[in-house]
Amino acid sequence: MPFDLGDTVRLEATCRDAAGTLTTASSAVLTLTLPDGTTATPAVGAPASAGEYRVDYVTTQAGRHAVRWTFTSPASAYTDVFDVREAAPSLILSLADAKRHLRYAPDDTSDDDQIREWLETITIGVEHFAGVCCRRVVTEQHVIPSVGSATLALRRTPVLSVTSISAVLTGGQSYLPADLDVDGPTGIISRLDGARLYGPLRVTYVAGRAVIPANLSSAARIILQHLWRTQYGASRGLSSIGGGDDYSVTEPMPGFGYAIPNRAMQLLEPDRLPPGVA
Repeated sequence: MPFDLGDTVRLEATCRDAAGTLTTASSAVLTLTLPDGTTATPAVGAPASAGEYRVDYVTTQAGRHAVRWTFTSPASAYTDVFDVREAAPSLILSLADAKRHLRYAPDDTSDDDQIREWLETITIGVEHFAGVCCRRVVTEQHVIPSVGSATLALRRTPVLSVTSISAVLTGGQSYLPADLDVDGPTGIISRLDGARLYGPLRVTYVAGRAVIPANLSSAARIILQHLWRTQYGASRGLSSIGGGDDYSVTEPMPGFGYAIPNRAMQLLEPDRLPPGVA
């Protein structure tokens, strides 16, 4: 499961000789490839016991980290990865809300990390059908015909505001947000003076909802309850976590199979995006 940005990650590896016996190496190097492509080499101290190495690393970047241990005399190596969440991950429900729905006691933190990972997954699923729920900054590039265009359609909706719209090419025309009309629900941009837009353009904007509608948060709770049952294997019909599965056997939802039950889809229906809209 992902770590939070700023967490201390305990990295462990063992060094064994050709016979498989734990052995303290003459040298040990730990190399981390960070999400931005740079590397870090935290100091590796003496092993706690023969051949057993441990380093505590404080995370500074969000994303995938590659871990590479190399030992000499004896020659040995070990490779692993770990992930770090963004500082402000998109979650359609709070952890407290999710735990309450799953009937966890507030002081029971045993599954908190797993629940939070499911919440990130569920947020992606809901936004696939209903558009962006959690406020985020989006930057995207748009190619416009040489004759210009009366409108430009942003890819992530709904749109709360446009921060900037600038030319990609040197000498191209940029536009001030104050000179544009932005239709929030559809993400359609047009000039207030009625003239055409010319590009290519790079647009930075804020997508999401100021208030997440009750039907979307309720759908998220149902999906969470539905997916949480997967950890019980064949016992997913346990009454304590919400009964049996709720999906169509013959017509699972396109793109999501059995991940989103019918009752959740019915709640998402008022906000369903038209086909082909992100």
